[in-house]
Amino acid sequence: MSKIATREAYGKALAEFGKDPNIVVLDADLSKSTKTDTFQKVYPERFFNIGIAEANMISIAAGMATCGKTVFASTFAVFASMRACEQIRNSICYPKLNVKIGATHAGISVGEDGASHQTVEDMAIMRSLPNMTIICPCDGIETRAAVKAAIDIKGPVYLRLGRLALPLVHKEEDFSFELGKGIQLKDGGDVTIIATGLMVYKSLEAAEMLKAQGIDARVIDIHTIKPIDKDIIVKAAKETGAIVTAEEHNIIGGLTGAVAEVLVQNYPVPLKAVAINDVFGKSGKPDELFQEYGLTPENIVKQAQEVIKMKK
Repeated sequence: MSKIATREAYGKALAEFGKDPNIVVLDADLSKSTKTDTFQKVYPERFFNIGIAEANMISIAAGMATCGKTVFASTFAVFASMRACEQIRNSICYPKLNVKIGATHAGISVGEDGASHQTVEDMAIMRSLPNMTIICPCDGIETRAAVKAAIDIKGPVYLRLGRLALPLVHKEEDFSFELGKGIQLKDGGDVTIIATGLMVYKSLEAAEMLKAQGIDARVIDIHTIKPIDKDIIVKAAKETGAIVTAEEHNIIGGLTGAVAEVLVQNYPVPLKAVAINDVFGKSGKPDELFQEYGLTPENIVKQAQEVIKMKK
């Protein structure tokens, strides 16, 4: 199975769609890691390395956006969401400017870089900002579509991207992407697994494991965290009566929080989460960290078994 990191797909998509002369790309001295150097090689006149100055990068992006540019500003997610948070809030979201934040190396899968470079809080921070759209694609095909959607929408967008090469979940020939709409990857009537990012392919693996146990699990890919697809969540709750969320993020404020808010306001059903349980990451190989924090198909299976027991 072919694999590609969502950060790499991001760079390729920028180069592909960058023929639009209004698209400008900024980077905080990490272009080889964020893969914006792919755009730089094709359109050097519209690429700017701002240096290790994330807050300044966002302010420059805001200024360019006021002049009619569609600006992509890229750095690691931990720096984008925290070092530049005030500028994102006041200079991008408040005036609803056309700036897209390409936040790479999100989650704990950064690996050996450790807690200082791993971000498990970024979606919670970005979700709390009015006017912000958040997209967390699960593979390279979805990332390309997410970049195109970010270009088409007018306003702030936070693209959450990863370091690791991931299996392709979708097939290009029949893939359809709609901002704010989840994608049902597998039908099922016993429990629903709602996942985002790299946890999507792990959820599909978990569904196969559950099938071997006689449990029919529905799997939903939620690529847009904000605005969340309320309809697909409520439909799943009504039809399966139990939900498991799976995300490479703190259990507080990310996908789990968004899904829980939808359920409690519309159709409450039992919910279990596979997520980071409100702790910082640590240094280690990605697979070791997935085991340490329970971000595995086996734990998704366990939570599915437990939440099914909670059904009325």
